[in-house]
Amino acid sequence: MEKIAVASDNGMVTDHFGHCEAFVIFEANDGQIVSKNTIKNPGHKPGFLPNFLNDMGVKLVISGGMGAGAIDIFNDHGIKVIIGCSGSAELVVKAYLKGELESTASACHGHDHKHDHDN
Repeated sequence: MEKIAVASDNGMVTDHFGHCEAFVIFEANDGQIVSKNTIKNPGHKPGFLPNFLNDMGVKLVISGGMGAGAIDIFNDHGIKVIIGCSGSAELVVKAYLKGELESTASACHGHDHKHDHDN
């Protein structure tokens, strides 16, 4: 059984992991989703969410974007991270289970999150 967490807003993959409204937790077995549960984001505190999801037994985290610090903590726990995703949380997990999903973005650096880069 593989446990997958998708950072989401209204069932859609969110752009920023730490500020999502919820995590959709999928359990998959033999390439098929066997359960789905939505858990409200307990709060954005540096380092908290990666440990929270690790304690739940999550082995893969999917998000639109994520800070380098969170990625480092997930990696320390042996949790795989895929970022650069968008769309329905369930469809993204199905694509992953078919081997069709890979990370396409780099970590979000800093905490201004304006992303216009035209200072």
